[in-house]
Amino acid sequence: MSQVTEQSASQPVPTPDPAPGKRGLLERFRRDRLLARVSIQSKLILMLVLCTMLAAAVVGAIAFEVGRTSLRTAVFSRLIEIREAQSRALEGQFGDLKNSLVIYSHGTSTSDALAAFTAGFNQLDNVAISPAQWQGVLAYYDTFIKQTEQQSGTQLDAAALLPTAPAQRYLQANYTARLPTDDAAIAMGDAGDGSQWSAANARYQDFFRQIATRFGFQDALLLDARGNVVYSAYKGVDLGTNIITGPYAGSKLHAAYLKAMSANTVDYVGLTDFEFYQPAQMQPTAWMVAPIAPNGRTEGVLALQFPISKINQLMTFDRQWKDAGLGATGETFLVGPDGLMRSDSRVFVEDPQRYKREVTAAGTPAEVADKAILLGGTTLVQPDVSQATSNARRGETGTLVSSDYLGNRALQSYAPLPDHNSGLQWSIIAKVDVAEAFAKESSFTRTMVLSTVGMIFIVCVLAAYLAQVFVRPIRRLEAGAQRIAAGDYLVAIPVETRDELGDLTQAFNDMSRSLTVKDDLLKEQRQQNDELLRSLMPDAVVERFRQGEETIASEHHNVTVIFADLLGIDRLQAEMSPGDYLALGNELMRQIEAAATDLGIESVHTVRNGYLASCGLTVPRLDNVRRTVDFAVECVRIVERFNSDAGIALQLRAGIDSGDVGSGLMGSPSLVYDMWGDAVNLAHQVKDGSPRPGIFVTAKVYEALRDTMTFVEAGSVTVGDTAQPIWQVSEDQR
Repeated sequence: MSQVTEQSASQPVPTPDPAPGKRGLLERFRRDRLLARVSIQSKLILMLVLCTMLAAAVVGAIAFEVGRTSLRTAVFSRLIEIREAQSRALEGQFGDLKNSLVIYSHGTSTSDALAAFTAGFNQLDNVAISPAQWQGVLAYYDTFIKQTEQQSGTQLDAAALLPTAPAQRYLQANYTARLPTDDAAIAMGDAGDGSQWSAANARYQDFFRQIATRFGFQDALLLDARGNVVYSAYKGVDLGTNIITGPYAGSKLHAAYLKAMSANTVDYVGLTDFEFYQPAQMQPTAWMVAPIAPNGRTEGVLALQFPISKINQLMTFDRQWKDAGLGATGETFLVGPDGLMRSDSRVFVEDPQRYKREVTAAGTPAEVADKAILLGGTTLVQPDVSQATSNARRGETGTLVSSDYLGNRALQSYAPLPDHNSGLQWSIIAKVDVAEAFAKESSFTRTMVLSTVGMIFIVCVLAAYLAQVFVRPIRRLEAGAQRIAAGDYLVAIPVETRDELGDLTQAFNDMSRSLTVKDDLLKEQRQQNDELLRSLMPDAVVERFRQGEETIASEHHNVTVIFADLLGIDRLQAEMSPGDYLALGNELMRQIEAAATDLGIESVHTVRNGYLASCGLTVPRLDNVRRTVDFAVECVRIVERFNSDAGIALQLRAGIDSGDVGSGLMGSPSLVYDMWGDAVNLAHQVKDGSPRPGIFVTAKVYEALRDTMTFVEAGSVTVGDTAQPIWQVSEDQR
């Protein structure tokens, strides 16, 4: 039991937390006290600033949201316009080429050329070439394969590519292997071999050269009904091959040729997707094909080799992106159904090494970037798996902000290209980096922030100035109140406004005038009170009484006391009315008080018909005894004159003694200034011990004045057990 008690005693008693309600009251009390210490000027400044900040925040937020929405809408709209313009331009280009191809395929020159080249090709079916010519063909293929492998990084099978048919060998020996450049090939008309095919070439080469060069095609081919490439404008390695059974049967030209041959309309134009075509040294190539049917019966196909350069020139704005409104990061490109680009990347065109760094950082394998650099473009190499491409491949059209193939946050506008029975299923993407696209938004945001901060700063300055203006009347009222508190009631503050502060100032002035009047009344009342107090007590006692002393008593030495009364006053009171008596008595006392003032006699108090006064009480006087006796003599004269004037018969009897006395205020709450001591008692006894009127003095007074005044013995009075002699002032002294 003791262990438990000791343990509990050693643990501190936790102080209970105040109740939640009390904590809330305490916190509110502290907050109110804190606010109470803040000046009105500071509160006005804070109020104006907070209101302005709130208004600026609301208006700024609305303006910012509206402005940002407008800017973003403008950016999106501009990107959509560029995308649509590119889409229309690409569609228009394909349309123009298709229409041109239809015209050429329907022309007699094309059908006649097909017939001539087919006949010449058939004639060469049994013609052999010389060993020297064959060596020239082998040398050409050796160079061609090495260059192709070097440029594409693809290993080629030379045995599978070498010509096998006699006509193919003949044409490549006399044309392909003999023409070192494309310019030479497109310019050559007749090899001088005397063949029918060379005669046809001399006749129609210029026609097809015009088609290829004017429209920027990489080659123009004529294929007969068996699939033989009976003519090539550039005399490439595909000249004389069979598109169905030859080394290039796996190309997209194979399927395009079959569709064109089986087309039900003479206006059919087929368009293939891009592919790496070996005769073009593995450069991305597409085909436009149209059937040749001079008599309504398809005799062959006109195939135009469509190079990627035509697409790139269009999609890159001929490298004038900034002039097209795409800034420093914008571009447009095409994406095929396999997710690979069908045009070159802008970054690749501008800086292949930067392209490699950025796409590999974004997740593209390094070997893909290296392949693009090796091939000299991103077509059929660079994948784009962005959300924009995925949406476009699903047939959707729109805009979004997402990561692009470079890993950058970009604003992207996407749409599928119109098919028009081409089967391409391409998507077009127009994009620009978010940082650049929203640069105006950032500038707008910065402008809004700076404007808001500037407005708040200006409002702070104005608030400080206006707060001073608003508080100025209050400051004047405060200064006026301080002057009034200091006792200056003659305060008048100019009324400068007609608002509540003006009303308050007017009320303050009215209060000041009222206080002035009341102060005058108080001063007058205080003066009257002072006069009354001075009539009741000495000035020194009055001052001590004002200062709040509760016990006011003093001891005095060498003070002469006179105690006097009027004989016959009782009969006068009985005979006269109270009013007449009071008027008579007041006049008599006035004359006595005047005499007392002249002689320096200090009146103590008047009781009924008795009068107590002293000399030397508050103002020490060496001749206080003589002054007191002279005052008594003057009082006898005053009474005699008063009797003569009023027709009455009053007589003065007075007792005078000198010695130590005490004085002070007595009584509570009614105060009376009184004097006591042996001198007072003896003066009273001397007065009462003489039945006749006159001025009676004690031995002290007699001894002090016997050499200068005449006295007569008047008997004695008994004080205690001792008889005290008294003297009467001789009537000769009056």
